Amino acid sequence: MYSETDTMLPELLQLQQMIAQAPAQLRTQVLTKVPHMTEKLPVYALALGKQDKALPAVVLVGGVHGLERIGTQVVLAYLQTLLNRLPWDLCLQHTLEHCCIYFIPLLNPAGMANGWRANGNSVDLMRNAPVDCTEGAAWLVGGQRISRAIPWHRGNAELMEAESQALVNFIQRELFDRPFSLVLDCHSGFGTTDRLWFPYAKSKRQPIAHLAEMYRLRQLLFQSYPHQNYIFEPQSQHYLCHGDLWDYLYDLAQTQQSMMLPLTLEMGSWNWVRKNPFQLLSSLGMFHPVKPHRVKRVLRSHLILINFLINSTMSYQNWLPLANADALSAEAKALWY
Repeated sequence: MYSETDTMLPELLQLQQMIAQAPAQLRTQVLTKVPHMTEKLPVYALALGKQDKALPAVVLVGGVHGLERIGTQVVLAYLQTLLNRLPWDLCLQHTLEHCCIYFIPLLNPAGMANGWRANGNSVDLMRNAPVDCTEGAAWLVGGQRISRAIPWHRGNAELMEAESQALVNFIQRELFDRPFSLVLDCHSGFGTTDRLWFPYAKSKRQPIAHLAEMYRLRQLLFQSYPHQNYIFEPQSQHYLCHGDLWDYLYDLAQTQQSMMLPLTLEMGSWNWVRKNPFQLLSSLGMFHPVKPHRVKRVLRSHLILINFLINSTMSYQNWLPLANADALSAEAKALWY
């Protein structure tokens, strides 16, 4: 455990304090430990709710890119909200009887401690999976093995990084045997509008097998919350890349006939820069709100989305299977492909 005077990685300290003070209902495990300076930093996974694999589950992930601290803070803020509600909230208690909620708030602690996008080995974890783009990835940005000194390095072609492999092992173990699961991976740094991206990042031409289900989830979100401002789309609408972890895990899930729908929340950090151009002087400037009041605004702005994803997961039998899957798939292809 970190001492109270250690401020090198405040998000990790906050998480460890939450674990130390949490009720018995919060289950905690260390997925792996990664070296940083003279220490090894833990990658935690936490869980609330039933462990029964016959029930659906949601996974909230943050901190895949070390510069994108706000993703970790969104996951931590939501976890703290649930822990504070747990003793008195009958609705939450009912939810946890019917699904499991997992949290991996900080997948890349060494990268965040260093102030890097990559991990401690200078590997971009979102370019690290053993999957290649089928149509020509964006140059450099889409993943490269030229040099670890250049961002977006893919790492060793034969061996995934410890953090990536730990995430893959966890998702396989905890989600693939379930009837339905959703993942929300929280990132920042793209555009002025918050976006929800789904696979594939490897192909513009090949839709995912569950395109109709993903389109129906989008419909449910927009119908339930018509005043929200998310753009919901395939990542391939913007750029293609090698090694996307969620492409890889989604395809693995298909081999197990598991319905695991991964989403990436790309928070529109350019909007924060537009309002405060001076934050570009900071290494975090392109990826973090910086101003305390903007951080608070971001932390509360995604509560509705996360609640929606949990409720739609718990209630998946009320909207799946899809009787009109062919029609929904045709609408989705017309919209996105």
